[in-house]
Amino acid sequence: MKALNPRRILMSAAAPVLALVVAFVVTSLVLVAVGDPVWEVWKTILAVPKPRQSVNIINAAAVFYLSAIAVAVGFRMNLFNIGVDGQYRVAAFAAAVFAGQAWLPGPLNILVSIIVAMVAGGLWASIAAYLKVKRGVSEVISTIMLNAIATGIVSWLLLKASDRAEGSNRIETKTIPESSQLEGFQLIPGATNRVYTLLLLAVLVGFLYWFVLGKTRFGFDLRATGRSESAAVASGVKVPRMVMTAMIASGALAGLIGMPLLFGQDHNYGTTFQSGLGFAGIAIALLGRNNAVGIAFASLLWAFLDVQSNALQIQADVAQELVNIIQGVILFAVVIAYELIRRTDKRLEQTRVAKELAASQPASASKEGAPA
Repeated sequence: MKALNPRRILMSAAAPVLALVVAFVVTSLVLVAVGDPVWEVWKTILAVPKPRQSVNIINAAAVFYLSAIAVAVGFRMNLFNIGVDGQYRVAAFAAAVFAGQAWLPGPLNILVSIIVAMVAGGLWASIAAYLKVKRGVSEVISTIMLNAIATGIVSWLLLKASDRAEGSNRIETKTIPESSQLEGFQLIPGATNRVYTLLLLAVLVGFLYWFVLGKTRFGFDLRATGRSESAAVASGVKVPRMVMTAMIASGALAGLIGMPLLFGQDHNYGTTFQSGLGFAGIAIALLGRNNAVGIAFASLLWAFLDVQSNALQIQADVAQELVNIIQGVILFAVVIAYELIRRTDKRLEQTRVAKELAASQPASASKEGAPA
C-alpha cells in the first residue's frame, strides 16, 4: 500500500478548483460585457436541482461517463480517438436494428444487442487502427473523416431500415419489444422519471477500466507504450499490435454509449437520437485526467451544467448556449491549471530533495574528517 501524500492530493485537487474559479470569473466578465444579469445567471445555474432534474443529471452523467472512458483508453496509449462520435452512431444503429427484430427473448435480446454494439464500434474503429499501423495515417485525421462517413452511412441505412408510420415525418428504426425495454430505478424520492438501469453498465465499465489499466500486465504495456514506444519495444511489447488493440477497445467501449438511451429512453434509433456525445467525452476525459474517479466527477459536472442550462432562457432571459462558454472555459482553464500545478509540484519536489541532500552533507563530511 502506498502512503498517502497530502501534498500530492492537494496539488491534484488544486487544478480543477482553479479551473472552476477561472471559468466563474471569465463567464461573469462575458456576462457583464454583453449586459446580461450576472447574479440571475449564476443563481439559476447553481440552484439546487429538483428531483426530476437530479434524475436527468445522473442519466446524462452515465452516458457522458461511457463516452469519456472510451476516449480515455486511447489517451492513455497516446492515441487521439476523435472518432468516438462516429463509432457510437454506427454501434447504436446496429444495436437498435438487431434489438428491434426481437429474435431473442427480453434479457437475452438486451445482452446480445450490447455485444452487437461493441462489435460494430470496434470494427469501425479498426479502420483507423489499420490505417495507422499499416499506412502511418494519423488517427486524428482518419477518425475525424470516419465521423463524417459514419454519419452519412447511418443516415442512408436509416432511410432503408426505417419503420415510418403512415403520415408521420419521424424516421426511426423499429421499436424494440417491451420485454427488452428497461424501466429504470426509482432512486430519487419525488421524481416522476427513473434512473437508467444501464447506469450499472457505466459503473462496471469504470471498474474494469481502473482494474485493467492499473492492475494488469496489459494495462501496464498500454500505458508504457503511450509514454515511450522505444522503451516499450525494448521491454518486448509489440507496439503495432498494442495500437490495434487499444483503438479497437476504445471503439468497442464507444459502442456502449448509446445503450442507456436505447433501452432506457428512446427504444429505437432515429433522427432525434442524441448526438455530440463523443465530443463531450473528449472534454470530460481531459477534465478528469483519464482517471476513473476523476472522469466520474467531471461527468457529473458536465451533466449538471447541461441540465441546469435549460432554465436560463426562462428565468434569466439568457440563451442556454452560455453553458457552452462555461464548459469551454473550464476545459481551457483546466489544461493550463494542470500544467501550472505540475510545474509547481516539480519545483517543490526539487526543493525538498535539495534540502535533504544539504542536510545529509555535513554529516557525511564530519565522518570523512574524523581520525581513523
